Amino acid sequence: MPPSKKKPNPISYKDRNYRGQIISSGLKSSRVTVKETDLLILADTDVTEQAVHLVMEFRSQLEAYAYAHPLFFRSLLPLDFDPLAPPIVKEMLRASRFAGVGPMAAVAGAIAEMVGRQLLKIATAEIIVENGGDIFMYRNQDCIAAIFSGVSPFSNKIGIKIKQSFMPLGVCTSSGTVGHSLSFGTADSVTVLATSVSLADAAATRLGNELKTDKDINHVLTLARQLPHLAGVVVVKDSRMGVWGAIELLPLKGS
Repeated sequence: MPPSKKKPNPISYKDRNYRGQIISSGLKSSRVTVKETDLLILADTDVTEQAVHLVMEFRSQLEAYAYAHPLFFRSLLPLDFDPLAPPIVKEMLRASRFAGVGPMAAVAGAIAEMVGRQLLKIATAEIIVENGGDIFMYRNQDCIAAIFSGVSPFSNKIGIKIKQSFMPLGVCTSSGTVGHSLSFGTADSVTVLATSVSLADAAATRLGNELKTDKDINHVLTLARQLPHLAGVVVVKDSRMGVWGAIELLPLKGS
């Protein structure tokens, strides 16, 4: 798959230092890198071998589909749903239509979710799959997801409490100031919770595109209410924050 468009970035992202904030709570850590895909996986056991095969399988499906449908990689707008597409492509097409963005806006979340769900079936009872800030999570206990928002004073100071009863869940973050993914906005972070990780990923992109200044936070939250199937949203821009939905914020230890 082609790399996402590069953009100016004041934060060092290539080493994914924010991953140091992900606490395993007894789970074993695996890192899987296949071309542009770079996953951090926390599970009951080392799942590296199984995860590599799954990533290769899903990437092959995406690449084969995009070869036959060139607009799939390039479109910044939703494409028609294809009932004959592979399941991962269907998820991306469906999520992009709900969010009003191109299907590749959902790719990181889709891979995280597909890999996570398959590993739950074959290898582990609990799992967290993180893919560039997009997370598939299923645990047997409540968790806290830290919000990384670049140079904002809120960065790594607050977290979202994720109740076990809400899982499996997608927690996806888009940023106009951190990372390499294409964004037309300037949000430090837009974090979206949804049962579909593909949808959370696509919605985070759409909402992040809408924020140009901190005065746009209310507009972004109003739009979030209109998008289907979202559980909650946290928007951070500089020293301002906006929250909508089933969100319980907590201060992080040491903040």
